[in-house]
Amino acid sequence: MNLKIYRVVSDFFHRYFSDEEAVILFILFILFFVIIYTFGSTLAPLFTAVILSYLLSPLVDKLQSFRVPHTLAVIGVFASFSGVAIVSLLVMIPALVKQVSRLVGDIPRMMGIFQDQLAALPLRYPELLSSELVDQWIGSLELSQVGQQLSGWLPSVVTFSLNTLSSVIGVLVYVIVVPLMVFFILKDREQLWLKFKSILPEQRRLMNQIALEMNQQIANYIRGKVIEILIVGSASFVTFELLGLDYAALLSVLIGFSVLIPYIGATVVTIPVFAIGLFQWGFGPQLYWVLMAYLLIQILDGNVLVPLLFSEAVNLHPVAIIVSVLIFGGIWGFWGVFFAIPLATLVKAIINAWPSNSSRESVE
Repeated sequence: MNLKIYRVVSDFFHRYFSDEEAVILFILFILFFVIIYTFGSTLAPLFTAVILSYLLSPLVDKLQSFRVPHTLAVIGVFASFSGVAIVSLLVMIPALVKQVSRLVGDIPRMMGIFQDQLAALPLRYPELLSSELVDQWIGSLELSQVGQQLSGWLPSVVTFSLNTLSSVIGVLVYVIVVPLMVFFILKDREQLWLKFKSILPEQRRLMNQIALEMNQQIANYIRGKVIEILIVGSASFVTFELLGLDYAALLSVLIGFSVLIPYIGATVVTIPVFAIGLFQWGFGPQLYWVLMAYLLIQILDGNVLVPLLFSEAVNLHPVAIIVSVLIFGGIWGFWGVFFAIPLATLVKAIINAWPSNSSRESVE
């Protein structure tokens, strides 16, 4: 029995790890995941700077194509991006804080409306629900007390979160250090890339094959996701404002970021959109118009915008996408969710490019 197990294990390693480069790549791959898992939160500013550099580098290249000096192009792009980011934050953050404060204050009223809607269900659907059953639901939920508890609990949570996230060190890192890293990565990206390649093994045919396949796809994915967030969020904000839905800015931000989680995000964000509309209008035409408009935005996003932005994306099965979101999101949080599809594509590219004796023997 032990001899059979030894032969199986030996055949496996001989088939997939007989290539020296495959062994090195496997070690580097494991080392990369261990470092990210261990120091992911510490390295988050670096990831942020690299992502922003990815987004801005095509603009620098475009300016250089018009014979603008490299340093001047970097300064121009960096200054323009910084100005737009500062103005956007100054406009968005006060509006979001105001709407969050309103939402916290409205929770008791919303709970009361929800209780009234539940109490009215037996009149609308007498053949399905009885008054006694609904009264039991209301009594067991104790909605009024829940609303009062939430209204007192949420401000403390918000205050605690703001105090935690807005620590002096965190603000300095993301407001000063990250922009500086972005500037120097854009300015010296060719030298940094040469330095990085110099620490890799000289024989890296397999690594080059994977890098060539992934580089353009990851860059396109990051840029495409940022554009998708802006378009979907802006379209939702304009639509909700025109329809008169409360908390339009807050909901549009949630909808915009929901595109980071394929399939799951849109489903989850439907709940607050439906809840706000229900508390504002009840079951009426306005609610149905909001839901139809939201559904239309999701249909256009999935069937028009995504194919246009990600036409070169590798075809991944929906189950593989959902599993990758769950795994990488559970390991690395927000960044794991953001990079779930590129990481799944990377794993697929490595599996496809991985050398094996069986494939080489079949070719020979």
